[in-house]
Amino acid sequence: MIIGILKEPLPETRVSLLPIHLPVLKKLNVDILIETGAGEKAFASDEKYSESGGEIVSRAEVLNRSDIILSIHLPAESEFDAIQSKIILGIYQPLFNVESIKKLAEKNVTVFSIDMIPRTTRAQSMDVLSSQANIAGYKAVLLAANIFPRYFPMFMTAAGSIPPAKVLILGAGVAGLQAIATARRLGAVVEVFDTRPAVKEEVMSLGAKFVEVEGAADASKAGGYAVEQSPEFLQKQKEKISESVAKADIIITTAQIHGKKAPVLITEEMLDKMKSGSVIIDLAASTGGNTSVTKNDETVVYKGISIIGNSNLPGTMPFDASKMYGKNISNFLQLIIDKEGTINLNFEDELVKGTCVVKKEEMLIN
Repeated sequence: MIIGILKEPLPETRVSLLPIHLPVLKKLNVDILIETGAGEKAFASDEKYSESGGEIVSRAEVLNRSDIILSIHLPAESEFDAIQSKIILGIYQPLFNVESIKKLAEKNVTVFSIDMIPRTTRAQSMDVLSSQANIAGYKAVLLAANIFPRYFPMFMTAAGSIPPAKVLILGAGVAGLQAIATARRLGAVVEVFDTRPAVKEEVMSLGAKFVEVEGAADASKAGGYAVEQSPEFLQKQKEKISESVAKADIIITTAQIHGKKAPVLITEEMLDKMKSGSVIIDLAASTGGNTSVTKNDETVVYKGISIIGNSNLPGTMPFDASKMYGKNISNFLQLIIDKEGTINLNFEDELVKGTCVVKKEEMLIN
């Protein structure tokens, strides 16, 4: 059985597996093909892959010879014929890329979208959204600090006192919690909103203030993902957020709803109340953004406020991002490959079933 690793198109800098991940998979009696230059942006040379037991080949050979193809993003549609009847695995956002997924189903491609994995305790070692969000939260604060025209920490000097920056974080998932920790390390005062009261203790343990809004919908049965809220709750949330937005110097937004457009939490009316020079890093940009003016992969300057829609902050740390992503993928592959090196798809397993979005021409998503 052969696993193939494709080189990602720019601006993506990550790679599905690094050379350090290959020995574990080689023990499963599989051969591993790597497209020439696949890891160069993640500081993994072809020589290192070869030393770890991989075979460096052309992209065409990876597509034609592999049984399982690893590609963080969907291959180009022009390559769908070449992967007919194969298995592909990556972060495909199938609920947003429905047409491409349908075309893969027509080609009898079995599609595993690892971003769909249920967020259970057992799945933690395979949860790519969490591993990559950790990096995004960290880098979001550093990016904001770099752009923000004032200090983060408080300073008391002979030339006068500098107050600490006020950071507002919307969403206390993995990205939000890492953003809190990073902002606090830099000396900022941090406030946090989240619709899940259960995260209050974690937020406060990191030294941030948790702003509560009563009446949130129960998210305990949503597999670890946020859920849509009632109009009444959204109105109360809007009023609370508006108060905090007006005081904030830096805002990090992370709020997303699984399979749906990101909720707009910051309106133009709220932006009008912010100070010139303030910075917003919108980590939900790829699904529409949490502000009314966010544009994915662009920086919008609105009345002196920089609003950065960056959905690929993990790509700014390609080595560690690839290291964690590759570990997630390696762990998942061990679920679907047996000790003899053959593919064994057990759809009774909730992780295999939850991650598979196309099986034998059957669409498993709505």
